[in-house]
Amino acid sequence: MDNLSTPLVTVLGVGNVILTDEGFGVRVVEYLDKNYTFDESVQLIDGGTLGIELTKFITGTEKLLIIDSVNSGGEKGKVFCFTGGDVLAHFEDKISAHEVGIKDVLALLKVTDKYPKEVVVIGAEPYDLNAGVGLSGDMQKLLPKVAEKAIEILKKWEVKVTKKSDVNIDFSTIAEDMGNKKAP
Repeated sequence: MDNLSTPLVTVLGVGNVILTDEGFGVRVVEYLDKNYTFDESVQLIDGGTLGIELTKFITGTEKLLIIDSVNSGGEKGKVFCFTGGDVLAHFEDKISAHEVGIKDVLALLKVTDKYPKEVVVIGAEPYDLNAGVGLSGDMQKLLPKVAEKAIEILKKWEVKVTKKSDVNIDFSTIAEDMGNKKAP
């Protein structure tokens, strides 16, 4: 497996987007992609429910941030963050297909000595797990909060993060370039 091009940092959103809030991790990654830019050391992955197939995208990454819906039967909307040994423990008793797959990916990386140096899981307790596309309104409100937590972790990992609205575009240069073009 060629991992020379695997970025040092992987942000992986997992979940089933046709089960309302179960797709939260995927939606957070979409939110991050839409609103922020990251340096070249980062890859954002919509892992959906791929499971073990994710191994080829993660092997070689040094720091892995997994974003997921955390259905522990606790308070709806509660945000969780797991690190170290708690990461594997979190996935140990899961029964959804993607969580079993992530557990298998992490176990495979561990036994092959390819486990990332740091793994963090951020999740939120879902409000609604019924069939339906799109997050519930309450879960939608958690997107910015969880995205900010992800950015906080990435900054601790020395990743350069820029909010897209903060990106300066020099429209005068663009206008000058267009003015230099000759009409056909």
